[in-house]
Amino acid sequence: MILMEVNSDLHIHSHYSAATSPQMNLPMLTKWAAKKGIELIGTGDCLHPKWLKEISELERIDEGTFINGNTHFVLTCEVEDSNRVHHLLILPSISKAEELNEKFAKYSFNITSEGRPKIRLDGEQIAEYAKESGALFGPCHAFTPWTAMYAYFNSIKECYGSMTSQVSFIELGLSADSDYADRISELKDLTFLTNSDAHSPWPIRLAREFNRFKMDSISYEELRKAILRIQGRGPLLNVGIPPEEGKYNESACIRCYKHYKLHECLINKWRCTCGGKIKKGVRDRVNELADYEKPKHPPNRPEYIKLIPLTEVIAMALNSRLNTKAVTDSWNVLMSKFGNEVKVLVDAKITQTDTRNMSIYDAIMAFRSGQIILYPGGGGQYGRVELPKDRTQKHIIGQSSLFEF
Repeated sequence: MILMEVNSDLHIHSHYSAATSPQMNLPMLTKWAAKKGIELIGTGDCLHPKWLKEISELERIDEGTFINGNTHFVLTCEVEDSNRVHHLLILPSISKAEELNEKFAKYSFNITSEGRPKIRLDGEQIAEYAKESGALFGPCHAFTPWTAMYAYFNSIKECYGSMTSQVSFIELGLSADSDYADRISELKDLTFLTNSDAHSPWPIRLAREFNRFKMDSISYEELRKAILRIQGRGPLLNVGIPPEEGKYNESACIRCYKHYKLHECLINKWRCTCGGKIKKGVRDRVNELADYEKPKHPPNRPEYIKLIPLTEVIAMALNSRLNTKAVTDSWNVLMSKFGNEVKVLVDAKITQTDTRNMSIYDAIMAFRSGQIILYPGGGGQYGRVELPKDRTQKHIIGQSSLFEF
């Protein structure tokens, strides 16, 4: 059987979630998913009645898969439990989403008004309801110091209790990657998801992190098999921003963003010299949880590629702001040539002529080869990525073989 490769972003939010762009609607998601090169999008917020109604009006592939243009959608939602931990659910049908809404409504004050509802149940109880509905489930952005499993628990079992064996995946979040997570032995059998958690449809947010799966077709059932790695389906690739660029990579003050080593945090009792609170970073949290000094990747673990959105790569190369004409024109040239951002950043064999600018070509190749300079984020402030000052041919050696899938 020849299986297809499907790029997917399974965690986003609709315009019914707080602090989300009004442009997070189905037409805009369809438009920008195609430009990014993402064939499968999680709807987000599928427990919200109005959003679910909008989804139900799309053309159906089956009970749990919908299509608009060339973009496919599966039903997903993020919920917050009584311990402030966030969970991602992937549901099989509209009817199951309606049933789950009805069950959760008894424990929620905002399930009809907020796309990401608060549920007065713990992780184990939410998992039980998710399992009854036939949903796949796992922790969202599991390492971040806010609303994450490892922010409040030291193990999956502490969070999910008797339902631990039913956890289908773990979402890494922007401040972690496979190297971080594979230092923790309890995660070796779980599929890692890299999703955007997008609150706007623009290319710098939607699919800034995405997954590539091996599937027979695009459907809920095929996605289920791919996440569970059965019948030859499975993950082929995780793509995400460098974890150092995440807002909580290193321990830092949430007021002035001064960074601290873990021993300094302990000495200062997690208070900065400015008086602000120091928030523990993902790197330090992983070091606390780790069973291995270095990551041990199991055979089922795909490659993790560190990338940033194409417009940001171009802006860095041109030493320009994102919304300038020069950046937009260069982006349009590449999109016209290759069709979408994933092809440009990951798959296509690009030449200097294709970019029409040597600095843009060098920048793309620097990311492909990992030859970038990173300044870690922390305390809620994003980190920085810089290109090497001496961008020469050495940055691109061997890249065609590395990115041929």
